[in-house]
Amino acid sequence: MQEFGDFAKIDVDKLMKGIDNQLALLEKFQESVGDCVGRAEDENGFVTVEYGQDGVRVLELHPKAMRLSSGELAELIKATLAEATADFQRAFSEMMADVLGQDVDLARSPEALLDDVRQAEELQERAFTDVMGELDRIRRRLEL
Repeated sequence: MQEFGDFAKIDVDKLMKGIDNQLALLEKFQESVGDCVGRAEDENGFVTVEYGQDGVRVLELHPKAMRLSSGELAELIKATLAEATADFQRAFSEMMADVLGQDVDLARSPEALLDDVRQAEELQERAFTDVMGELDRIRRRLEL
């Protein structure tokens, strides 16, 4: 009989359950990201912004905002957008902590973090496929 080394000690059921749990967490994370929104409104209610993973979702200008100079309005929009973006990053961080149980470095863009999650999911799927292929090869070799 051939020795399988440490591979023979692997608890396949535990491994499969762990992979299933990780994939479920990633799926939940991907669903939650779309719901993550940052919101902000200036103190006078002239500018309202909603910001999501795809950028600005809502930009509302109160009619009274048109009384401002173009420079003042531009600065107000930029400041409110910055607040909405910060709110989005806070909400994103909380969602990551809730779903994945970890804090994230929000100095990076949310898009970069999503790319990392997608890459991790691809690696996990590849590892799962490799493990299942190896188990199938061993089963055939042992004629089970």
